[in-house]
Amino acid sequence: MTTAARAAEKQPKAPKKKLGKVALKEERTAYLFILLPCVGFLLFTIYPLLFSVAASATDWTGMNDMVFNGFQNYTQLFQDEKFWKSLANTLIYLIGIPIGMILGLLLAMGMNRKIVGVRVLRTMYYIPVISSLVAVSILWAWVYNYDYGLLNNILRMFFHVQGPAWLSSESWVKVAMIIFMVWGGLGNSIVLYLAGLQNIPRVYYEAAEIDGANAWQKFRHITLALISPVTFYILITSLIGGMQVFVQVQVMVSDGGTNYSAATVVFYEYQQAFESGAMGYSCAIAWILALIILVLTLVNFKLQKHWVNTMDE
Repeated sequence: MTTAARAAEKQPKAPKKKLGKVALKEERTAYLFILLPCVGFLLFTIYPLLFSVAASATDWTGMNDMVFNGFQNYTQLFQDEKFWKSLANTLIYLIGIPIGMILGLLLAMGMNRKIVGVRVLRTMYYIPVISSLVAVSILWAWVYNYDYGLLNNILRMFFHVQGPAWLSSESWVKVAMIIFMVWGGLGNSIVLYLAGLQNIPRVYYEAAEIDGANAWQKFRHITLALISPVTFYILITSLIGGMQVFVQVQVMVSDGGTNYSAATVVFYEYQQAFESGAMGYSCAIAWILALIILVLTLVNFKLQKHWVNTMDE
Protein backbone atom coordinates (compact mmCIF):
# COMPACT_ATOMS: atom_id res chain seq x y z
CA MET A 1 0.00 0.00 0.00
CA THR A 2 1.42 3.44 -0.90
CA THR A 3 1.96 6.26 1.60
CA ALA A 4 -0.76 8.35 -0.05
CA ALA A 5 -3.24 5.49 0.28
CA ARG A 6 -2.41 5.00 3.95
CA ALA A 7 -2.84 8.74 4.55
CA ALA A 8 -6.21 8.66 2.81
CA GLU A 9 -7.33 5.77 5.02
CA LYS A 10 -6.39 7.67 8.17
CA GLN A 11 -8.44 10.72 7.23
CA PRO A 12 -11.80 10.75 9.03
CA LYS A 13 -14.82 10.36 6.79
CA ALA A 14 -17.02 13.40 6.42
CA PRO A 15 -20.31 12.97 8.30
CA LYS A 16 -23.29 12.23 6.07
CA LYS A 17 -25.29 15.35 5.59
CA LYS A 18 -28.84 15.00 6.81
CA LEU A 19 -31.43 16.07 4.29
CA GLY A 20 -34.14 18.52 5.23
CA LYS A 21 -37.86 17.81 4.79
CA VAL A 22 -38.07 19.61 1.46
CA ALA A 23 -34.97 17.87 0.10
CA LEU A 24 -36.28 14.48 1.28
CA LYS A 25 -39.60 15.11 -0.46
CA GLU A 26 -37.81 16.10 -3.66
CA GLU A 27 -35.65 12.97 -3.47
CA ARG A 28 -38.70 10.71 -3.10
CA THR A 29 -40.44 12.49 -5.97
CA ALA A 30 -37.36 11.97 -8.14
CA TYR A 31 -37.33 8.25 -7.29
CA LEU A 32 -41.02 8.03 -8.25
CA PHE A 33 -40.29 9.60 -11.65
CA ILE A 34 -37.44 7.13 -12.17
CA LEU A 35 -39.53 4.20 -10.95
CA LEU A 36 -42.33 4.58 -13.51
CA PRO A 37 -40.21 4.15 -16.67
CA CYS A 38 -38.26 1.35 -14.96
CA VAL A 39 -41.46 -0.55 -14.19
CA GLY A 40 -42.70 0.09 -17.73
CA PHE A 41 -39.43 -1.21 -19.18
CA LEU A 42 -39.57 -4.36 -17.05
CA LEU A 43 -43.25 -5.02 -17.75
CA PHE A 44 -43.43 -4.17 -21.45
CA THR A 45 -39.91 -5.00 -22.67
CA ILE A 46 -37.99 -7.42 -20.47
CA TYR A 47 -40.96 -9.61 -19.45
CA PRO A 48 -42.32 -10.07 -23.03
CA LEU A 49 -38.76 -10.74 -24.20
CA LEU A 50 -38.19 -13.52 -21.67
CA PHE A 51 -41.72 -14.84 -22.16
CA SER A 52 -41.19 -15.14 -25.93
CA VAL A 53 -37.98 -17.12 -25.33
CA ALA A 54 -39.92 -19.59 -23.19
CA ALA A 55 -42.90 -19.65 -25.60
CA SER A 56 -40.66 -20.41 -28.58
CA ALA A 57 -39.91 -23.80 -27.01
CA THR A 58 -43.58 -24.76 -26.60
CA ASP A 59 -46.61 -25.62 -28.74
CA TRP A 60 -48.58 -22.69 -27.29
CA THR A 61 -51.50 -21.45 -29.37
CA GLY A 62 -52.34 -18.48 -27.19
CA MET A 63 -55.32 -20.29 -25.66
CA ASN A 64 -54.01 -23.63 -24.42
CA ASP A 65 -51.53 -24.53 -21.67
CA MET A 66 -47.92 -24.37 -22.73
CA VAL A 67 -46.34 -27.77 -23.39
CA PHE A 68 -42.58 -27.83 -23.70
CA ASN A 69 -41.43 -29.28 -27.02
CA GLY A 70 -37.73 -28.38 -26.95
CA PHE A 71 -36.27 -27.21 -30.25
CA GLN A 72 -39.11 -28.65 -32.37
CA ASN A 73 -40.28 -25.19 -33.53
CA TYR A 74 -36.77 -24.29 -34.65
CA THR A 75 -36.16 -27.55 -36.50
CA GLN A 76 -39.59 -27.21 -38.17
CA LEU A 77 -38.66 -23.67 -39.19
CA PHE A 78 -35.63 -24.78 -41.16
CA GLN A 79 -37.85 -27.14 -43.18
CA ASP A 80 -40.59 -24.56 -43.72
CA GLU A 81 -40.74 -23.50 -47.37
CA LYS A 82 -42.88 -20.43 -46.62
CA PHE A 83 -40.37 -19.16 -44.08
CA TRP A 84 -37.49 -19.39 -46.57
CA LYS A 85 -39.59 -17.73 -49.26
CA SER A 86 -40.53 -14.86 -46.95
CA LEU A 87 -36.89 -14.50 -45.84
CA ALA A 88 -35.75 -14.38 -49.49
CA ASN A 89 -38.38 -11.69 -50.25
CA THR A 90 -37.22 -9.67 -47.24
CA LEU A 91 -33.60 -9.81 -48.42
CA ILE A 92 -34.63 -8.82 -51.98
CA TYR A 93 -36.44 -5.77 -50.59
CA LEU A 94 -33.12 -4.67 -49.05
CA ILE A 95 -31.99 -3.79 -52.60
CA GLY A 96 -33.94 -0.58 -52.04
CA ILE A 97 -31.51 0.53 -49.30
CA PRO A 98 -28.51 1.43 -51.52
CA ILE A 99 -30.88 2.89 -54.14
CA GLY A 100 -32.50 5.10 -51.50
CA MET A 101 -29.14 6.14 -50.07
CA ILE A 102 -27.74 7.16 -53.47
CA LEU A 103 -30.90 9.11 -54.36
CA GLY A 104 -31.00 10.68 -50.90
CA LEU A 105 -27.39 11.85 -51.18
CA LEU A 106 -27.89 13.29 -54.69
CA LEU A 107 -31.04 15.14 -53.66
CA ALA A 108 -29.42 16.37 -50.44
CA MET A 109 -26.48 17.75 -52.44
CA GLY A 110 -28.93 19.53 -54.71
CA MET A 111 -30.83 20.99 -51.76
CA ASN A 112 -27.60 22.03 -50.07
CA ARG A 113 -27.28 24.79 -52.67
CA LYS A 114 -28.99 28.16 -52.62
CA ILE A 115 -31.93 27.51 -54.94
CA VAL A 116 -35.40 28.99 -55.03
CA GLY A 117 -38.00 27.05 -53.04
CA VAL A 118 -35.49 24.75 -51.31
CA ARG A 119 -37.49 24.79 -48.05
CA VAL A 120 -40.64 23.74 -49.86
CA LEU A 121 -38.75 20.90 -51.55
CA ARG A 122 -37.31 19.70 -48.23
CA THR A 123 -40.81 19.67 -46.72
CA MET A 124 -42.26 17.81 -49.69
CA TYR A 125 -39.65 15.06 -49.47
CA TYR A 126 -40.10 14.73 -45.71
CA ILE A 127 -43.90 14.40 -45.79
CA PRO A 128 -43.85 10.59 -46.37
CA VAL A 129 -41.76 10.15 -43.21
CA ILE A 130 -44.36 11.77 -40.95
CA SER A 131 -47.38 10.35 -42.77
CA SER A 132 -49.25 7.30 -41.54
CA LEU A 133 -47.73 4.19 -43.10
CA VAL A 134 -51.17 2.61 -43.40
CA ALA A 135 -52.56 5.67 -45.21
CA VAL A 136 -49.70 5.90 -47.72
CA SER A 137 -49.87 2.13 -48.28
CA ILE A 138 -53.55 2.45 -49.21
CA LEU A 139 -52.66 5.34 -51.52
CA TRP A 140 -49.92 3.33 -53.26
CA ALA A 141 -52.22 0.31 -53.60
CA TRP A 142 -54.40 2.59 -55.71
CA VAL A 143 -51.38 3.89 -57.66
CA TYR A 144 -50.41 0.29 -58.51
CA ASN A 145 -53.93 -0.85 -59.46
CA TYR A 146 -53.86 -2.64 -62.82
CA ASP A 147 -57.13 -1.25 -64.23
CA TYR A 148 -57.46 2.29 -62.92
CA GLY A 149 -54.19 2.94 -61.07
CA LEU A 150 -52.30 6.18 -61.61
CA LEU A 151 -49.09 4.48 -62.76
CA ASN A 152 -50.68 2.36 -65.48
CA ASN A 153 -52.78 5.32 -66.61
CA ILE A 154 -49.60 7.39 -67.07
CA LEU A 155 -47.96 4.54 -69.01
CA ARG A 156 -51.02 4.25 -71.28
CA MET A 157 -51.34 8.00 -71.77
CA PHE A 158 -47.72 8.93 -72.47
CA PHE A 159 -46.10 5.71 -73.71
CA HIS A 160 -49.13 3.84 -75.12
CA VAL A 161 -48.23 0.65 -73.29
CA GLN A 162 -50.17 -1.41 -70.81
CA GLY A 163 -48.43 -1.51 -67.44
CA PRO A 164 -47.98 -4.77 -65.53
CA ALA A 165 -50.21 -6.13 -62.79
CA TRP A 166 -47.96 -4.61 -60.16
CA LEU A 167 -49.39 -6.27 -57.07
CA SER A 168 -50.57 -9.61 -58.48
CA SER A 169 -47.50 -10.48 -60.56
CA GLU A 170 -44.86 -12.60 -58.77
CA SER A 171 -41.95 -10.54 -60.12
CA TRP A 172 -43.48 -7.07 -60.43
CA VAL A 173 -44.80 -7.06 -56.87
CA LYS A 174 -41.21 -7.03 -55.59
CA VAL A 175 -40.37 -4.08 -57.87
CA ALA A 176 -43.49 -2.29 -56.66
CA MET A 177 -42.61 -2.81 -53.00
CA ILE A 178 -39.00 -1.67 -53.51
CA ILE A 179 -40.15 1.53 -55.27
CA PHE A 180 -42.59 2.22 -52.44
CA MET A 181 -39.97 1.63 -49.74
CA VAL A 182 -37.40 3.84 -51.49
CA TRP A 183 -39.98 6.61 -51.75
CA GLY A 184 -40.98 6.22 -48.10
CA GLY A 185 -37.43 6.38 -46.75
CA LEU A 186 -36.11 9.11 -49.02
CA GLY A 187 -37.09 12.04 -46.78
CA ASN A 188 -35.22 10.63 -43.81
CA SER A 189 -32.03 10.04 -45.85
CA ILE A 190 -32.18 13.54 -47.33
CA VAL A 191 -32.50 15.23 -43.94
CA LEU A 192 -29.63 13.23 -42.44
CA TYR A 193 -27.38 13.76 -45.46
CA LEU A 194 -28.19 17.48 -45.47
CA ALA A 195 -27.11 17.73 -41.84
CA GLY A 196 -23.91 15.85 -42.68
CA LEU A 197 -23.13 18.03 -45.72
CA GLN A 198 -23.70 21.26 -43.83
CA ASN A 199 -21.31 20.06 -41.13
CA ILE A 200 -18.33 19.83 -43.53
CA PRO A 201 -16.11 22.91 -43.12
CA ARG A 202 -15.73 24.91 -46.34
CA VAL A 203 -11.99 25.21 -45.71
CA TYR A 204 -11.44 21.59 -46.80
CA TYR A 205 -12.83 22.32 -50.27
CA GLU A 206 -10.76 25.52 -50.53
CA ALA A 207 -7.58 23.63 -49.62
CA ALA A 208 -8.40 20.94 -52.19
CA GLU A 209 -8.95 23.60 -54.88
CA ILE A 210 -5.55 25.14 -54.10
CA ASP A 211 -4.01 21.66 -54.51
CA GLY A 212 -5.68 21.34 -57.93
CA ALA A 213 -8.32 18.73 -57.06
CA ASN A 214 -11.15 18.34 -59.57
CA ALA A 215 -14.86 17.99 -58.73
CA TRP A 216 -14.80 14.18 -58.56
CA GLN A 217 -11.73 14.14 -56.30
CA LYS A 218 -13.37 16.65 -53.94
CA PHE A 219 -16.54 14.58 -53.87
CA ARG A 220 -14.68 11.29 -53.36
CA HIS A 221 -12.10 12.37 -50.79
CA ILE A 222 -13.96 15.10 -48.90
CA THR A 223 -17.73 14.81 -49.24
CA LEU A 224 -18.07 11.01 -49.29
CA ALA A 225 -15.37 10.54 -46.67
CA LEU A 226 -16.73 13.06 -44.18
CA ILE A 227 -20.36 12.00 -44.44
CA SER A 228 -19.44 8.33 -44.00
CA PRO A 229 -20.67 8.35 -40.33
CA VAL A 230 -24.09 9.50 -41.64
CA THR A 231 -24.01 6.81 -44.33
CA PHE A 232 -23.18 4.22 -41.69
CA TYR A 233 -26.07 5.35 -39.47
CA ILE A 234 -28.54 5.27 -42.37
CA LEU A 235 -27.28 1.85 -43.43
CA ILE A 236 -27.68 0.32 -39.97
CA THR A 237 -31.12 1.78 -39.25
CA SER A 238 -32.36 0.97 -42.77
CA LEU A 239 -31.18 -2.64 -42.47
CA ILE A 240 -32.92 -3.09 -39.13
CA GLY A 241 -36.11 -1.45 -40.45
CA GLY A 242 -35.91 -3.29 -43.78
CA MET A 243 -35.76 -6.68 -42.07
CA GLN A 244 -38.99 -5.84 -40.21
CA VAL A 245 -41.20 -4.75 -43.11
CA PHE A 246 -44.80 -5.62 -42.37
CA VAL A 247 -47.41 -2.87 -42.72
CA GLN A 248 -46.83 -2.27 -46.44
CA VAL A 249 -47.34 -5.96 -47.25
CA GLN A 250 -50.30 -6.36 -44.91
CA VAL A 251 -52.13 -3.39 -46.45
CA MET A 252 -51.17 -3.67 -50.13
CA VAL A 253 -51.00 -7.47 -50.53
CA SER A 254 -52.90 -8.86 -47.58
CA ASP A 255 -52.66 -12.49 -48.74
CA GLY A 256 -48.89 -12.36 -49.20
CA GLY A 257 -49.13 -12.11 -52.99
CA THR A 258 -49.30 -14.73 -55.73
CA ASN A 259 -47.41 -17.81 -54.59
CA TYR A 260 -46.39 -15.88 -51.46
CA SER A 261 -44.19 -13.65 -53.59
CA ALA A 262 -44.61 -10.48 -51.49
CA ALA A 263 -44.59 -11.90 -47.97
CA THR A 264 -41.85 -10.88 -45.54
CA VAL A 265 -40.63 -12.65 -42.41
CA VAL A 266 -42.61 -10.40 -40.06
CA PHE A 267 -45.71 -10.84 -42.22
CA TYR A 268 -45.30 -14.63 -42.00
CA GLU A 269 -44.69 -14.36 -38.27
CA TYR A 270 -47.93 -12.36 -37.90
CA GLN A 271 -49.89 -14.91 -39.93
CA GLN A 272 -48.61 -17.79 -37.83
CA ALA A 273 -49.41 -15.99 -34.56
CA PHE A 274 -52.83 -14.47 -35.26
CA GLU A 275 -54.27 -16.44 -38.19
CA SER A 276 -52.88 -19.94 -37.62
CA GLY A 277 -52.78 -19.66 -33.81
CA ALA A 278 -49.20 -20.97 -33.63
CA MET A 279 -47.86 -18.53 -31.05
CA GLY A 280 -44.92 -20.69 -30.02
CA TYR A 281 -43.86 -21.17 -33.62
CA SER A 282 -44.26 -17.43 -34.26
CA CYS A 283 -41.95 -16.68 -31.29
CA ALA A 284 -39.33 -19.00 -32.80
CA ILE A 285 -39.56 -17.08 -36.11
CA ALA A 286 -39.14 -13.81 -34.21
CA TRP A 287 -35.99 -15.02 -32.48
CA ILE A 288 -34.44 -16.31 -35.71
CA LEU A 289 -35.16 -12.91 -37.29
CA ALA A 290 -33.62 -11.13 -34.28
CA LEU A 291 -30.53 -13.33 -34.62
CA ILE A 292 -30.20 -12.48 -38.34
CA ILE A 293 -30.52 -8.74 -37.59
CA LEU A 294 -27.95 -9.03 -34.79
CA VAL A 295 -25.44 -10.79 -37.09
CA LEU A 296 -25.95 -8.22 -39.88
CA THR A 297 -25.49 -5.35 -37.42
CA LEU A 298 -22.36 -6.86 -35.85
CA VAL A 299 -20.82 -7.48 -39.28
CA ASN A 300 -21.47 -3.86 -40.25
CA PHE A 301 -19.95 -2.58 -37.02
CA LYS A 302 -16.93 -4.82 -37.60
CA LEU A 303 -16.45 -3.55 -41.15
CA GLN A 304 -17.12 0.13 -40.44
CA LYS A 305 -13.51 0.78 -39.36
CA HIS A 306 -12.46 0.21 -43.00
CA TRP A 307 -14.63 2.95 -44.53
CA VAL A 308 -16.12 5.24 -41.88
CA ASN A 309 -14.04 8.37 -41.25
CA THR A 310 -14.38 11.34 -38.96
CA MET A 311 -12.98 14.86 -39.19
CA ASP A 312 -10.51 14.05 -36.41
CA GLU A 313 -8.81 11.30 -38.47
